[in-house]
Amino acid sequence: MIERTEVLVIGGGPAGITFCRLLKKLRPEVAITMLRPEANSMVYCAIPYALQGLFDPEAVYKKDALVTDVGVRLVRQRVARVNLADREAVTEDGTVLGFETLFIATGAVPVQPRLDNADADNVFTVKTQDDMLGILGKLQAGARRAVVVGAGAIGIEQAQAYRERSLDVVLVDMADRVLPTMLDADMAAPVHDVLRDQGIDLRLGGTVSRLDGSGGRVHRVALSDGTAVDLDPGTDFVCFAVGMRPDIDLFQDQGLAVEKDGIVVDDRMRTNLPGVLAAGDCCRFVSAIDGKVLGGKLATNAVPMAKVAARTVAGIRDRYSGFVNGAATCAFHLRVASTGFTEALARERGFTPVVGTGHTRSRFPMMPGSSDVRFKLVADADSRRVLGGQVVAEVAATDKIDVVSLALQQRLTLDDLARFSYSAQPWQSFFPAKHALVEACESALDRLDNADREPPAGIAS
Repeated sequence: MIERTEVLVIGGGPAGITFCRLLKKLRPEVAITMLRPEANSMVYCAIPYALQGLFDPEAVYKKDALVTDVGVRLVRQRVARVNLADREAVTEDGTVLGFETLFIATGAVPVQPRLDNADADNVFTVKTQDDMLGILGKLQAGARRAVVVGAGAIGIEQAQAYRERSLDVVLVDMADRVLPTMLDADMAAPVHDVLRDQGIDLRLGGTVSRLDGSGGRVHRVALSDGTAVDLDPGTDFVCFAVGMRPDIDLFQDQGLAVEKDGIVVDDRMRTNLPGVLAAGDCCRFVSAIDGKVLGGKLATNAVPMAKVAARTVAGIRDRYSGFVNGAATCAFHLRVASTGFTEALARERGFTPVVGTGHTRSRFPMMPGSSDVRFKLVADADSRRVLGGQVVAEVAATDKIDVVSLALQQRLTLDDLARFSYSAQPWQSFFPAKHALVEACESALDRLDNADREPPAGIAS
């Protein structure tokens, strides 16, 4: 017997939840079934802080009521196979679900290292409930050392969590700096200093060449520079955070257009097959800056993509303009954020970048608790269009970088952003005469050729 639903959603993460809630708001009469393989949907970016011990790990579980309270039928089953031609999905318990419209929100899964012993009992990635509970078990069993491979945001946050629990931590990355997709080398330097000051052993510019182990456990991590890190195989562990890949194995060889970065969708989140839409980490899409394909596996991308998909299904015209990739993380007391292109990425994508920097304090200097705020802005030297920004501060950086994200979405130039109108108050900002973002704009403009500018008033040409 085949059960039927109007709309079938595969995946229960940010994209799936957002799609269901908005579609039910727009079209309450539509019958929606969500198939979710996990026992719990999770707030993934909070996992490191659960492992650090800041709160009960169960706090990262989202409530099922997010979807069930709006009338969505939630089925906690993994999908065994999908037949897109017949519009059917089969769950692991053999249930067959027929659908009229399919929304794919399967997300992404961690890239697994291609090394012997990578499946050992004390080698982890960080994504699922099982990952979190497995690592937590090692910590509670008395782990004293951890090797974290990958110094992106996930790796940085994991390394800090383990260091805060007094473990010896080795952090490995093949790049010459931490957060290589977020920061240029000059902005990463203070992050390096803080991580080292806090006792994290940074091993940059190298990789893991071998995992030595026996009995299902790794006891030594060999690095490409010839050094090795010894582990107690009973308690110590390795955590890989080297990237994500789209979780789309279910949909291979069924006529669905798929590329390396995921399912190909248009700006309304439609695939090449009628009645099949997708959004979030399982998709391939483009940059809002240059219109070329770009990675963007962030919940803050998945949510607006899912909203566009819901409006599309509801018959409302909307479009998604592309990834801006605003992102943030912490390095102990430092707050780090970036958006758009780094200087290095802008050059790789064919721009001639010009950069500007700004440096102020978070409050008037005489106020208690005043701390550094550093801004870097990247623009195209030819058009002066803003391409990206980076912030390293000791206060929240998200509100600062979000201004640059808006500038990217509105395709503003350095000249536009230099006229940014801002507020000032002793407890909440630097002096009215100076703003780090405006200073960065003016710094970049100073680097450009001034030949096309009008002479100052009152000065003869």
